[in-house]
Amino acid sequence: MNARPTPHRPPVMADVAARAGVSHQTVSRVLNSPGLVRPATRERVRRAIADLGYRRNLSARALATNRSQLIGVVTPGVTLFGPSHATTAIQHAARAAGYASVTAAIEDATANPHDVLEFFLDLRVDGIVVVAPTVRTAEAAHELAVSLPVVIISADQPTSGPLHLVTIDHRQGARDATAHLIGLGHRHIAHVAGPADWFEARARVEGWRFELLDAGLPTLDVVEGGWDAGQGYEAGQRLLGQRDVPTAVFAANDHLALGLLRAFADAGRCIPDDVAVVGYDDVPGSAFYAPSLTTVRQPFDDVGRQAIETLLAVLAGNVPDPTSSRPELVVRASSGPHVPR
Repeated sequence: MNARPTPHRPPVMADVAARAGVSHQTVSRVLNSPGLVRPATRERVRRAIADLGYRRNLSARALATNRSQLIGVVTPGVTLFGPSHATTAIQHAARAAGYASVTAAIEDATANPHDVLEFFLDLRVDGIVVVAPTVRTAEAAHELAVSLPVVIISADQPTSGPLHLVTIDHRQGARDATAHLIGLGHRHIAHVAGPADWFEARARVEGWRFELLDAGLPTLDVVEGGWDAGQGYEAGQRLLGQRDVPTAVFAANDHLALGLLRAFADAGRCIPDDVAVVGYDDVPGSAFYAPSLTTVRQPFDDVGRQAIETLLAVLAGNVPDPTSSRPELVVRASSGPHVPR
């Protein structure tokens, strides 16, 4: 006999199972590990949930399992492309795994990680994922890991101790960008860098330098930049003021590259014939720069999924290995063969 909710009783999981014609365990899997359930069965259960208006009692579940199904996410409190997209990818991956997420920011040197920790402890989060592009957020991750399982997304962290590392191989991404320019015949390749306290910026400098050294080419002084187009424009003006203007520039992100393109255009330089430019990030709209921008695309979806999978493995009592994803070079019109002057 099928279980049916009465007018005085909200629907429970047994009602959903009866309506969908599946077991109680199958409904639980759809709610907590949907990837383990066949798509047709998953859809039948979800339709039953919608028809009945079923809502999980998360408080009761937390008491029964000692799990809140909540994940804390710590960010550097910036709206820049990389951190914001990494945070969004984590939230999507958490939801797909049956978890909700709550975010807190470590915005500057005055922010206290202990306040963030107390906030998460009050919410009884099961664990924390820290998006740590800067020294400050990485330090906060180490402090948080004393009390809760912590996965850190960062370009350059030790892989031992309480932290569990998920990263994008920014060194390799920079090497791929530089190798692309070398393959086009460029021998005078400059780099406009991001802020020195960002691990990704440091890794991209190292990748650019290593690739030049391996090719037997000179490594020029790094051009100080930042992350925005105005700083890219200023860097472009400094490069144009040099006695020997480089034939190619690898910029640490696409906004810097946009500023470079404008600076070179204002000086009457043709891209890519006079100067080839490669960026990093593949921000929305980079295909519509003038010319369209060759860049390096970051695998944010992979990183979000790996971060949640790593955290769930830790919660299950396992010790997962660090994971790393390789970015993808996207070739467009802003990089072309070296044209002898």
